Amino acid sequence: MSQPVVLVTGANGQVGQELRVLASLYPTFDFVFTTRENMPIEDETAVQQFFAQHRPAWCINCAAYTAVDKAETEQEAAYNINAEATRILADACKTFNTRFIHISTDYVFNGQSPAPYKEQDAVEPVNVYGASKLKGEELCLQTNPDAIIIRTAWVYSSFGKNFVKTMIRLMQDRPSINVVNDQIGAPTYAADLAQCIMHIVAGSAADIASWHSGIYHYSNQGRISWYDFAVAIKELTGSSCTVSPIPSEQFPTPAKRPSFSLLDTTKIRTVFHCTIPSWKESLEKCLKLL
Repeated sequence: MSQPVVLVTGANGQVGQELRVLASLYPTFDFVFTTRENMPIEDETAVQQFFAQHRPAWCINCAAYTAVDKAETEQEAAYNINAEATRILADACKTFNTRFIHISTDYVFNGQSPAPYKEQDAVEPVNVYGASKLKGEELCLQTNPDAIIIRTAWVYSSFGKNFVKTMIRLMQDRPSINVVNDQIGAPTYAADLAQCIMHIVAGSAADIASWHSGIYHYSNQGRISWYDFAVAIKELTGSSCTVSPIPSEQFPTPAKRPSFSLLDTTKIRTVFHCTIPSWKESLEKCLKLL
């Protein structure tokens, strides 16, 4: 009897690469990692053929168009990957009886909430990237109501491009940097998110009744600004760079950013018993790797 297949799309992204690291800890699964080169997810025929060949038991969609500022001018590309391709994957999962886990974003919200966002709170994206990801969520659940959607925020890792690596580079290159202090949220270490996802997959492999479809929120525990995050990176790396707080209007970007991105993670912790580390503990782990 062949082992159940776990298909991971967007394998070169931060969460995709962290899942590659974890794969060796799950020898009872056969992992298949794909990129746009070997399975273009926006090509319906290619996706259906790939599913017919590999018959995955689970599909974890880590593929996304994540260039938030570029999305303002590349709207078609953003919607193709974040919305249409999500529908294509959700449909293939339904056809082949594959459990679908799709990763979404805090950017589906407008950032005006007085309290951490719960899954059922009203959505209102403030930029094209957020709107394209929201459309992906809607198409996903319309096409395949049995799917799990995990919204996350401020993702970083030892892989890929991210805030942590940018800060380390800037702190080495410059005597001082300015970082916005009026955008509030909590970072997500991609390795922690990958672990939570595999916890859900392994749980449903052992007991199908442990699969609970719907939308969930995941980020590390705590509440900080980007400035606080930068200060912690400076302290943990022993940098002598001066980090100064500035308001968002002093750092204009093509795409508007939500000023409040804190996600309430109660549901994912309660339903799936995922343990979520504090943001600082996870930052320390990532910096050790870097």
